Amino acid sequence: MTIRAVVAGVGHYLPARVVENADLESLVETSDEWIRSRSGIERRHFAAEGEMTSHLASHAARAALADAGLVPDDIDAIIVATSTPDLTFPSVATMVQAELQMTRGFAFDIQAVCAGFVYALTTANGMILSGQAKRILVIGAETFSRLMDWTDRTTCVLFGDGAGALVLEAQTGTGAPSDRGILAGDLHSDGRFRDLLYVDGGTSTGTTGHLRMAGKEVFRHAVEKLAETAHASLEKAGLTSADVDWIVPHQANIRIIEGTAKKMQLPMENVVVTVQDHGNTSAASIPLALSVGRARGQIKQGDLIVTEAIGGGLAWGSVVLRW
Repeated sequence: MTIRAVVAGVGHYLPARVVENADLESLVETSDEWIRSRSGIERRHFAAEGEMTSHLASHAARAALADAGLVPDDIDAIIVATSTPDLTFPSVATMVQAELQMTRGFAFDIQAVCAGFVYALTTANGMILSGQAKRILVIGAETFSRLMDWTDRTTCVLFGDGAGALVLEAQTGTGAPSDRGILAGDLHSDGRFRDLLYVDGGTSTGTTGHLRMAGKEVFRHAVEKLAETAHASLEKAGLTSADVDWIVPHQANIRIIEGTAKKMQLPMENVVVTVQDHGNTSAASIPLALSVGRARGQIKQGDLIVTEAIGGGLAWGSVVLRW
């Protein structure tokens, strides 16, 4: 028998404030048509004053636990993927641990920007396969609205806030591609391209900074690298694009999503798309899309899913799992 890290529950949380494209016209020179045509985004959610990344993450964690029929004491570890922590330290994950009144196990953050959730999934999978933990809460949570330069219309209209969470649980499988759970993962980074997407501040600089992006260059790297990593994960799992029921991509830009699906020779009918409602929520976008896709009735038990993401670093990767 083979141990697999199986999704036992899923949940998400979005701040109450909804910001439509038209709402941004008073802040920066833009329009609903301009934003939709370039990104596919129609609206996004912004965290309220005093609402922090840990708050969003905790709400999503509770939803995932409820979906799994579990309580915090059933969990061995919490991994939070985020680039927008409440504080320099401690980690958001330990704040979630405290909020859940969970006094056992361990908790830590992973920072790989938009690829963070893929990195967190593969890390959690390795811990479950090694026996380090039996159940892990894997969360992606971001408040990217606080990194925006509201004079830069090319970036400030693209991002939103939110959180999504999965409970991964050790279960036995046969070792075949038909098993439920994570079947393969593929991770990459290349620091030579760090200037394509970054924040021009941080603890060592003494400023928070703002997000900066070379959009055309990021787009060029994204489509090629996302298709390559998706195929690599499928090959590791002994599968092909023809076996895929759903691509659940990082929700950055509808044109990147369409370009990647085309390179994978899959129709958009097989892609879970939420970018129109949430914008780019960085590490939160994949778990958000998984939760929304399941709630819509798209994702069902037994479906084969490919998730893929690319973000600052550049860092990118993919995971193949059977729901």
